[in-house]
Amino acid sequence: MAITYNDLYLNIRQILRGHGVDAATLEARELVCFGTGKTREELVRDSRLYASPKLEAQVRELLRRRLAGEPVAYLIGEWEFYGMPLDISREVLIPRADTEVLAEQAIVYVRNQGACRVLDLCAGSGCVGLAVAAQAPESRVVLGECADGALKICRQNIRRNGLSGRAVPIQADALQKPDRTLGEFQCIVSNPPYIPTGDIPGLDISVRDYEPRMALDGGADGLDFYRSISALWKEALLPGGRLYFEVGIGQADSVLRIMRSQGFGDIQVIEDHRGIPRVVFGTLLTEL
Repeated sequence: MAITYNDLYLNIRQILRGHGVDAATLEARELVCFGTGKTREELVRDSRLYASPKLEAQVRELLRRRLAGEPVAYLIGEWEFYGMPLDISREVLIPRADTEVLAEQAIVYVRNQGACRVLDLCAGSGCVGLAVAAQAPESRVVLGECADGALKICRQNIRRNGLSGRAVPIQADALQKPDRTLGEFQCIVSNPPYIPTGDIPGLDISVRDYEPRMALDGGADGLDFYRSISALWKEALLPGGRLYFEVGIGQADSVLRIMRSQGFGDIQVIEDHRGIPRVVFGTLLTEL
C-alpha cells in the first residue's frame, strides 16, 4: 500500500518512540531524508506526495539497522555540531550536544584573545576545534589526533566547512610529550577518552559496539588522558594560557585536582544543560 512521505516519517517516528528513542523526531527525519535522498526542505515540500516502494524499503532497512543498535549518525554518515554539518564515520565519536558546552566556553575565551593559536587535542571529527575556528575567525586551530581514520575525517570537515585557512590537522598522541615543532598555544581544548575500562562492557550497544573503543577508554579510572595532557602538554601552552577539558559524570573534582597539581590555577567547573559538571578549565600559572 502506497504511503506519503509525511506518513512514512510519522510511522518511523512512532516506531522509534515505541523503542524508547529520546530523539525520535530528529532521528526519524534524518532516516527518511537519507533513505529517500531528500533534503529537509524537500521532505516538507513533498510531504503529501507518495514515496515509491523502493524508497520506502530503503528507509525501513535503515530503521531496522537503527533498532539493532547502529547510531543514525553512522547510518547517514554525517551529524551536526554547533550549527556545522560534519562528516562522520565509525573512526570517530559522534558529536554530542553536551560537548557544545566545551566548545562554547573555549569560543568565549578565544574570541577575547584575538589572533591566537588553539589546539584541539583528541580531536576526533574535529567538531570542537572547528567550532572555535568558525566562531573565532582570528584564531588558528590545530586539530591533534593520533588515528589515521579520524585525521581523514578532520580533513574532510575542514573542507566541508570552508575552514582551510583557519584549521589544520596533525598527528598527535595525547599520551606522549608534544613535538617541539608544534610551537605554543594560547588555548588547548580536549574532549579525551574518559570511560573507565571496566565500564565499557556495560555501555549502551550503540556506543559499545559501534563507536571506536580508543576514543572511549580512559584507563582503569577513566583519568589517564587528564593526567597525561595536564602534565605533558602544558609544555605546549603559553604561561597564562587556558586548558579546557570535557569530563565525564563524577569526574570534575578529580580533574580539578589533577590540574591544580600540575600548576593550573583559577580552575572553574561548568555545568551542562542538565546541570551535570561537564567542563573543567584552568589557567597555566607562570610559577608553581
